[in-house]
Parts: sequence; structure tokens; C-alpha cells
Amino acid sequence: MLNRLLFQKIDNSPLIIFRIFFGLLISLECYGAILTGWIRRTLVEPEFTFSFIGFDWLQPLPGDGMYIYFFVMGTLGILITLGYRYRWSMIAFTIMWTGVYLMQKSSYNNHYYLLILISFLMCFFPASKSHSLDARLKPEIKTDSMYAYVKWIFVLQLLIVYTYAALAKCYADWLDHSFIEILMRSKKSYPVIGESLQHPFVIQSIRIFGIAFDLLIIPALLWRKTRIFAFICAIFFHLFNSIVFQIGIFPYLALAFTVFFFDAETIRKLFFPGKVAYSLKDIRIPNRSTWMLTGGIVYFTIQVLLPIRHHFFKDNVLWTEEGHRLSWRMMLRSRSGNISFKVVNKRSGKSTTISVEDYVTRKQKRMLATHPDFIWQFAQRLKKEYASKGEDVAVYANALVSVNGRPMRRLIDPNTDLAAEEWSHLEHHDWILPSKLHYKRVKNSD
Repeated sequence: MLNRLLFQKIDNSPLIIFRIFFGLLISLECYGAILTGWIRRTLVEPEFTFSFIGFDWLQPLPGDGMYIYFFVMGTLGILITLGYRYRWSMIAFTIMWTGVYLMQKSSYNNHYYLLILISFLMCFFPASKSHSLDARLKPEIKTDSMYAYVKWIFVLQLLIVYTYAALAKCYADWLDHSFIEILMRSKKSYPVIGESLQHPFVIQSIRIFGIAFDLLIIPALLWRKTRIFAFICAIFFHLFNSIVFQIGIFPYLALAFTVFFFDAETIRKLFFPGKVAYSLKDIRIPNRSTWMLTGGIVYFTIQVLLPIRHHFFKDNVLWTEEGHRLSWRMMLRSRSGNISFKVVNKRSGKSTTISVEDYVTRKQKRMLATHPDFIWQFAQRLKKEYASKGEDVAVYANALVSVNGRPMRRLIDPNTDLAAEEWSHLEHHDWILPSKLHYKRVKNSD
């Protein structure tokens, strides 16, 4: 049964067309980052970036370096689309995209993380064995089949993403639609649709449809009887997200994934009518099947465990942010706040109030004022700055934060010397004050 599920040979048309879509989309993402000013705002204008903790050494290239960097990634996307030097192009893009992801958190997005995972998986898939320059230059590699496990890896990865996204929405601020009201209020100025997005019916529909879609879309796409209806719902859902939330290529990447849910013959006829159909459905167990199964089990075990790690931390992830990233917790909270830092010379006792505006951009300040890991990293940076001048200092933060429209509350213990604290990815930090998220929400607050 397992051998048939994983190692049966099937038509590779879905993988081939996905490669083409994928390459085009990542090209648009990279070139778009240049044209829209995203690189300038996120990687060029800041004096430094808040990288993932442990990757502080990973900083943007100086001068026009990041423009060139993204241009190269966009070009790699074109090579992937064409299927030219596919394996090397895919590996190079994966490494470069992962580097961008790790070097900055100010524009953190779960979709960027998903792009890393899909790029990583695509490095191992035979996506250039047909309708590619590689297959034209080396006809001996051409084939019209692939192993069935390629399809099921995509399906399982998407099932994990959507399921955790649905479960994450099952919390008070989504279920009573108060967060959705805040989310839609920020879209009120949109032309044509802005006012409609404030209507109670729309907000209630988003509350219900958001959970139902995430929870049911994968089973509905898998079942032949509901597949077309599910696909229509997917088109509506992702186009709505694209228009309202403007989240780059992800809605279109999500639609591209649907090729793995339709019959390969349907995909072949639609996109490659001249391609030879593969219908043998023979089972061929690879020599390295044990290693492949082991690798798959390890990979998906990590994917299942990472999103639930916040349950093992003290307090509420909505407040602490501990375990929020890499867990498919998408569009679940709105944070606002203000912050100041005090640096105290341990020898003289002299204190200095730091103006964060002298160090960070407006975009970075929004994250610095509301996220504990940003606050800790900034304190460490101040410590190093003063140490370079021969001063041993303590760094204290005064941060007031509102989560989902609640009244401002103190986030960080103002008496804790953050410069002396260590960061742990696996433990709660006691200098993050208790959340008390049960208190009354202020409805008119953003």
C-alpha cells in the first residue's frame, strides 16, 4: 500500500507546469521588490537590520548590493521557468532567498517561510525532465513520469499549513470578530471596496469563511466530487486576499499548488496537449527508498512540531510572541506601542535616554516597540556600541504595548538589565511581563 502511494509512477505534467508557474512567480517577487521600493525601505535605508537571533552576522550588502542580489534571484527564477541548469538554479535561489529571510524580520511573513520550504523541496524534484531547456540539451534525461510521492509531499505540506492556520484562528479575538474589525478598519480608505469591508455581514463572513476555508480546502480539493467547487472557492479566497491584503505572490502561488489536486491527464490536456501521456502506473522502488522515507519522516515531524511549540512556553503567544514565527499564525493580531531605552554606566551611574529614531527607520520602530525579541536585540546592540567606547553599561527598556485594541500595558520588566540577559529559543523569558489578555478591549483603538 505504501509503495503504491509513494513509488508508483504517474504523469509528471503537474510538476512541470508548477515549475513554470513557480519560476515566474519568484521572478515577479524579486523584480517587484526592486521596483516597489521594498528593498530600499527594508534593506538599504536601515543602518542595520534585525536578523533572526543567531544570524546577526547576516546583514545586507552595502551600496547597490541588495538590488543586484534580488536581480540575480529574479534571473534564477527565469532559469527555473525555462528549466535551464534547473538543479543549480533551484539550489542557488533557495540559499539566496533563505539568506534574505534570515537577515531581516521587520517584514516577516509566513509566506516567505513557505517559499523557503517549497524551494528546498523543489531542489530534489525532477521538475526539468520535460518541457525544459535541460531536456532539450540532454534528450536522455527526458521523461513523462514522476514518482507519486512528489504529489503527496506537496499535499501534506499544504495540509499542515492550512490546518494550523485554521486552528490558530480558533481563539477569542477571531471568534468574536473583534480582530477582524481592526483588520478591516485599516482598509477603510481603499477605493470602491473600503466601506463595504466595514459592513457587519462582510466581517462575519470573513470570520466564518476564514476558518472553514483553511480547514476544508485540502480535503475538498482531494475529493473529486467537491474539487471544482473547492477550486472556485480558492480562486475567490486568494484573489480577495491579494486585493485586500496585498501580500505579494502568495495568493497566486497557492492557486498554482492546485495543479497537484487535479488528475494529471486533465493538467496534461490543459497545458501540454502535445505531451505524451504516461499511463503505465508501474511501481518502481528506488534504491535509496529507505533514506528517502527517513528524510521525509524527519522533515514532516519538524513541520508538525514547530507550529505547536508555543504551547510549551509560559503565557500567551499573542503577548510574548514566543513561538509565533514558523507556525502559520497568519493575520491574527494587531500590535501597537511605544518604547524608550535607558543606558546606565555601571561605573559612574550616569544614565542616558536613547532616542530610537536615531537608530532605526519608522518601519523598524513599529516592530521594535512591540516585539520582545527586537527589544532584546536592540539592547544587545546598545551594549556593544557602548563597549566599543570603553563603557560597561546596563540597558533598560520601557515598553507599553496594545494587542488587538486592548489598553496599553507594560510589556518588559523595566528593572531588568536586558544587556545582561541571554536569549533562549526554547524557554520563556521572565522579563516579559504577564499578559493578562482577559481585560476589556477598547473597540475604537487601532
